[in-house]
Amino acid sequence: MASTLGSTPDFNKILYTPLAEADPEVQNIIDKETWRQFSGLELIASENLTSLATMQANGSILTNKYSEGLPDHRYYGGNEWIDELEVLCRKRALQAFHLDPAKWGVNVQPYSGSTANFAALTALLQPQDRLMGLGLPDGGHLTHGYYTAKKKMTASSIYFQSLPYSIDHSNQLIDYKGLATQARIFKPRLIICGASAYPRDWDYAELRKTADEHGAFLMADIAHTSGLVAAGELADPFQYCDVVTTTTHKTLRGPRAGLIFFRKDSKYADDLEKRVNDAVFPACQGGPHNNTIAGIATALHQACQPEWKAYAKQVIKNAQALAETLVAKDYKLQTNGTDNHLVLWDLRPLKLTGSKLEKLCDLVGITINKNAVAGDTSAQVPGGIRLGTSALTSRNMLEDDIKQVGEFLNRAVQIALVLQKEAGSKLLKDFVRVATQGGEGLEGYKQVKELKKEVQEFARKWPLPGVDVSDLKRPAGISEDD
Repeated sequence: MASTLGSTPDFNKILYTPLAEADPEVQNIIDKETWRQFSGLELIASENLTSLATMQANGSILTNKYSEGLPDHRYYGGNEWIDELEVLCRKRALQAFHLDPAKWGVNVQPYSGSTANFAALTALLQPQDRLMGLGLPDGGHLTHGYYTAKKKMTASSIYFQSLPYSIDHSNQLIDYKGLATQARIFKPRLIICGASAYPRDWDYAELRKTADEHGAFLMADIAHTSGLVAAGELADPFQYCDVVTTTTHKTLRGPRAGLIFFRKDSKYADDLEKRVNDAVFPACQGGPHNNTIAGIATALHQACQPEWKAYAKQVIKNAQALAETLVAKDYKLQTNGTDNHLVLWDLRPLKLTGSKLEKLCDLVGITINKNAVAGDTSAQVPGGIRLGTSALTSRNMLEDDIKQVGEFLNRAVQIALVLQKEAGSKLLKDFVRVATQGGEGLEGYKQVKELKKEVQEFARKWPLPGVDVSDLKRPAGISEDD
């Protein structure tokens, strides 16, 4: 018998059940992660805290729709509102970066920065064409052609020939002259600029000069700095590049996805729009994530507001305050400071690895990531850590607050040195054992507990975007110490 209007068949009741009731295990995991973010300090340079509005768009009913292809050229019906959304998102992307739509276009469908980069390479190059990108140990990204002596690590090195350029180790800045010399030998078809751990700005004009010498495309990957570029706080790569890629979740503060901007009047290709669009779909991925595109559109709308410039300025001020705090304590930073949102801290003079400090900071509620610094030979046991201020700035912290965070980091290093001595070995597992279990006559474990309490008390004073912290309660499975 057919169901009456408004009734729900038993097999569909689950469709109308809230998450907390339908799947309490997943809800509890979300609650625990919310509590962790509220109770700690997020300092990973590739992370940020997105807005309530962006989260709502990203978690919307748009997740239901499949829409392979581009607006007005879909492979499925029922996409009239999806087309309107994607066209709006493109418009906002160009507005956010102050681009003339007669000269620039954008594809907003990439699932991530890595897929955006590979689609861009697919659009610009033929298999085994040559590219140059900043080497990973010098702050570059895996997708810019990284490989080791024993293995080609990523698709960018498997399908294309790559040669890394480097920083000048005397000042740790990009070695533009060395790059130009290498290019005359290697003769690249593409030069990639951009990094994942480089604390200074880029000379795009110099890179354009080298690219033009060889008739090469110039591509900027501004995944880390796009929010600061949109605000006009860093140099503009769009003046010089043929293609610009970015993630949307770092300094741009959107959902996790990617964008590819392409110059319509590139001197080296008159069909970049078609090449990029075809590379995204069908060459590299399937139908777009429409809910994510909605979140991107919302984040880009926010980046077009006057308040965005103030936010970007504060991110940089906070990064510089953090750098100054650490330098004042005689710690070694790569380039001795920063122009952007990140700080690269060299721990090698302390005989301390990035892996150990990352683990210790996890235990006290400070989230950082181990990172290679110039001269490192292993990405698995790197000599430094990377710090970023975008997320803490999104929690309303200013310079004096960041200086307090710097004090916490200083104490974490001193505790890590105590733990390393108490462990009696170089092994990470022994370091973790004394940090989490202690032992008779050992002081490090007690210091870890003390610092954790202070970090939590400090962190919980600040708002958390998208969360009503006044109503936040300790979730099941979280101890009183967490």
